[in-house]
Amino acid sequence: MKYRVVLILSGLLVIVGSCKKDYTPRPRGYFRISFPEKSYKPLEVDLPCFFQVPSYSKVGRDPLSPNQINWITIDVPANHAQIHLSYRRINNNLDTLIEESHTLAYKHSQKASSIDEQLFINRTGKVYGTIYNIKGNAASPMQFFLTDSTRNFLRGSLYIKEIPNSDSLQPVIRFLIQDVLHLIKTTEWKEVK
Repeated sequence: MKYRVVLILSGLLVIVGSCKKDYTPRPRGYFRISFPEKSYKPLEVDLPCFFQVPSYSKVGRDPLSPNQINWITIDVPANHAQIHLSYRRINNNLDTLIEESHTLAYKHSQKASSIDEQLFINRTGKVYGTIYNIKGNAASPMQFFLTDSTRNFLRGSLYIKEIPNSDSLQPVIRFLIQDVLHLIKTTEWKEVK
């Protein structure tokens, strides 16, 4: 009987003693993301413009708009991302095309914490445009348009095919934004007036 009492009291002491320490649950972790080495190749799809795309991407016609022959999707499967590009010929509608691009970028303002606009100017290649850096939990962290102001208009948007969580996706977004900026910097028009 004495042995039982000692055993029960010892068990109670262990239980009570272990309850004094604060318990902090382990924070939710994220998978380690590995990135390929940066390298680029020329676009192999026939468009009215040239630019370089990441060598680890797959380029194809936009499956959601099969009738638009100058719309393409650059798929980066390792990072669950796509860059959608739509080329249009300017036909006295430059203001409309720019306003449409602006409206599409600012549709993300409901989820975005901020949208920063940055002008892009390449006088030598006659490539001008605006880059929209969209911060926060928006589905598209970056959009842009490029034009020569007379004939050519190219609109692009980067989409991550995951639930928007800017904290966990930030390394992927930083990695892919470099690719979009490289695409923008290497854009050349086949026809320039």
